[in-house]
Amino acid sequence: MSDKTVDVMDAKGKKAGKAELPGALFDADLNVPLIHQVVVAQLAAARAGTHDTKTRGEVRGGGAKPWRQKGTGRARHGSRRSPIWTGGGVVHGPTPRNYAQRTNKKMIAAALVSALSDRARDGQVYVVSELVTGEKPSTKGALEALTTVAGDIRKALVVLDRFEDVAWLSLRNVPHVHVLPADQLNTYDVLANDKIVFSSAALAAFIANKSGATTETEEKAK
Repeated sequence: MSDKTVDVMDAKGKKAGKAELPGALFDADLNVPLIHQVVVAQLAAARAGTHDTKTRGEVRGGGAKPWRQKGTGRARHGSRRSPIWTGGGVVHGPTPRNYAQRTNKKMIAAALVSALSDRARDGQVYVVSELVTGEKPSTKGALEALTTVAGDIRKALVVLDRFEDVAWLSLRNVPHVHVLPADQLNTYDVLANDKIVFSSAALAAFIANKSGATTETEEKAK
């Protein structure tokens, strides 16, 4: 794994410096099975699991026998809430459940690094010094800056620092641009978008957070 260097662009598309992408985070091997497992677990955890149907023991009514057992010429029945009756219970229907799957922190972190590395190898990771100049939010200005830096942004993920209020306000109502704070960057959103645009502050926060987590893991291993 080797470190990568990308140009940092300003809101007008001019070079504002260089940014280093650590190889440990942006040049890891692609692990498709791991990514698939983590993404499936993430989507499963997002399911509410509140769907419910009533069995014959839960539907209302059915206390009286519809008709006597013999002598009517009809088939015997003991309850109007049998599953074969209209308004009866449901057989083997869905019930509330938890769809969450177990994935440990190391798997989640490794899948994110693998997905980011794949985007970086394709040249789809960009860094901007700032999206909006000044202290007044501007959706038009932010979109122009993104387009200048990354080109087509119909499937773009913008990663911001939590304190970049002007950029957050500028992009909060744009339907085709997904915005996330650096500490919530995840495998699914990286894969769901073709281009990843970091602000300089967000990239620094992301690298610092991952570097700290790696150091802590190594200390525990010792």
